[in-house]
Amino acid sequence: MASKTKPGSTFKDGAWHGQISKGGQFPPEAGRYHLYIGLFCPFAHRVNLIRHLKGLTTTIPISIVKPYPKGDSTGYPGWKFPSSSDPYAGATPDHLFNSPYMHSIYFRDKPDYKGRYSVPVLWDTKNDCLVNNESLEMLRNWNEGWNDILEGGYKELDLYPEELRGRIEEIGEWMQSDLNAGVYKAGFAPDQETYDKNVVPVFEALNRLEKIIHENGGPYVLGERLTELDLRLYPTVVRFDTVYVQHFKCNLGTIRHDYPVLNAWLRNLYWNVEGFRETTDFRHIKENYTKSHGDINPKAITPMGPIPDVEKGVVEDWSKLQPGGVELPK
Repeated sequence: MASKTKPGSTFKDGAWHGQISKGGQFPPEAGRYHLYIGLFCPFAHRVNLIRHLKGLTTTIPISIVKPYPKGDSTGYPGWKFPSSSDPYAGATPDHLFNSPYMHSIYFRDKPDYKGRYSVPVLWDTKNDCLVNNESLEMLRNWNEGWNDILEGGYKELDLYPEELRGRIEEIGEWMQSDLNAGVYKAGFAPDQETYDKNVVPVFEALNRLEKIIHENGGPYVLGERLTELDLRLYPTVVRFDTVYVQHFKCNLGTIRHDYPVLNAWLRNLYWNVEGFRETTDFRHIKENYTKSHGDINPKAITPMGPIPDVEKGVVEDWSKLQPGGVELPK
């Protein structure tokens, strides 16, 4: 029996892959699309970042799920929307369908869907179908896909410039595997051997990034130009000291103590670049991990620290910074 999907659905290989493009199946139109996110999720965070940086906050409205509970071992029923009897500050109802759970959105497009009910999700209200739920695809697509309805600096902002694409791809590949996904490989390790194997590459990646940003002179990963790499790195680094050090046992070092260059990079984005602090909610972040991973934190106690969440003060002279790092076990 053929898989059931809505007409216009872009479901393939277990995910949706629709693209925003002028003259395409999903043309850029203000108010036509709706974005579902969780403020806790680093992959949804990168999409919300580009939504802010490209000036799309009024063009693309959002609904925000609660940070916990996340469901059983199979992922069901999945992320939940708040209600009058079950509120959560900073989360919102499903503004489109008033669904109680995120899985309802997936089933609206594909009733026989068997995968995870992840965020982010982009929904097309005109064709009544799911467009895309792959964060990196959305990040890359939105860099140019909305430009026909944008003006000024928002239209001119290019986070994936032609002359830097090779470097972005090279760094992005190992950064995704060893750091963005690496913290999860270490954090969800089922045994000591698996943890030992996976925690070291996390810090190898941080050591490499510390040197790269220093060599390029900051304040961004590749120097003076903000790129896609910054949007992919920030959601992981801003969660690192707050969550990954203690909850995922990624404690060979901390950003604020062992990585002065990365710490300066983080502080600049958080305090100086509009969109980064505005999309970061530490309560959602901390309570998602500590209250939805019963096997890791069975009493669901959320640590108070570190304080502050991100250190204040922005480095003005990057030439005075000396790169740090941690010594890795043999």
